[in-house]
Amino acid sequence: MEFEHFFPKFIKKLQEVPFVSGTISQPRRRSSELRRVRMRLVELQGELHIQFEYQYEERFQHNNVKLEHIDQELWNLLKDFRQVHVQFQQSDDHIQISKRFKVRWQVTELEEEREVSFTHNRKKEYLLTEGKAYPFLVRLGVQTEDGKVRQRHYDKFKQINRFVELIDDAIEYLPKDKEIRILDFGSGKSYLTFALYHYLHIEKGLDIRVTGLDLKKDVIEMCSNIAQDLRYENLDFKVGDINDYEEDSSVDMVVTLHACDVATDMALAKAVEWQAKVILSVPCCQHELRSQIEAPELDIMLKHGFMKEQFSAIATDSLRAELLNIVGYETQLVEFISMEHTPKNTLIRAYYTGNKLSKEEARAYEEFRDLLQAKPFLENELKEKLPFSS
Repeated sequence: MEFEHFFPKFIKKLQEVPFVSGTISQPRRRSSELRRVRMRLVELQGELHIQFEYQYEERFQHNNVKLEHIDQELWNLLKDFRQVHVQFQQSDDHIQISKRFKVRWQVTELEEEREVSFTHNRKKEYLLTEGKAYPFLVRLGVQTEDGKVRQRHYDKFKQINRFVELIDDAIEYLPKDKEIRILDFGSGKSYLTFALYHYLHIEKGLDIRVTGLDLKKDVIEMCSNIAQDLRYENLDFKVGDINDYEEDSSVDMVVTLHACDVATDMALAKAVEWQAKVILSVPCCQHELRSQIEAPELDIMLKHGFMKEQFSAIATDSLRAELLNIVGYETQLVEFISMEHTPKNTLIRAYYTGNKLSKEEARAYEEFRDLLQAKPFLENELKEKLPFSS
């Protein structure tokens, strides 16, 4: 369908069919600071508006537009983005816009209608709400049986909700026509693994199978028992190492939290090998570049040990993100809530789009790497897929 034919039909549906929420993603230009736009229906002074939440690299911006006046706003946005996912009361609409503005509009009818809410609430709205008891949070000690968040675990509750927000953002990139395979490397006590399973399977009804992998046998046994007690049939836990895991030939989402040093790179390389649609990774203990960096131009900073440690971590994650961009991912470094066993709060979020950087576009990575005289572990792991020689 031509864009000019699609657009008025899409606007008409938004204005006439009960609308719940939407996401506009995949900017056409990699250099675009605007990464994603969320939409939701709100009621302001008795009139219906669509609230546009613009998600930039380092900030958010909101704009409320009356429902009857949304055409110009959406025309500008859809000219700059390639993908739209909209939830209506009776359907899920997935829209893809090609480079030549050919439109593929896929509509999936729902068996049960969604609830449509027009409220406008400025208070922080968690996807897992306070006061509602979630069996996995009760078992893990975060909540009491009546749904109250225990005071000493309130930071954990906020962290879990931040993670669930990231999972919610990723749904549009996951396959719709098969069981979704998810691996969590270094799952530990598995607060976030349970949250992932609960949100995707129980709240969203997706067909998923999740495996948590960790080296600590006692922790794995504890998590396995909880999963069995909760009857989470498609969630299992295994003792194992990231580098030795060979049980799956195809994985859709890879989660790796606080994997130490190059263990993060091993997990990222595995995810690329599987061409995982979604990667969520919180690195930890990054020592590789610290021992490699030789950059006289940066001596004014790197002569201070503390600053060299900080810079090494930032540089490592920047190189990782660009390598993922080079092999076909849309990658961002975003802020995450720190774990109790690591102060690191950077999360690598990558969605597979297949849009690889050219050799010319990848030159910036090579120049930065060479400035540091670095030999990144991940680059060596991905060398067969890179447009240049390591």
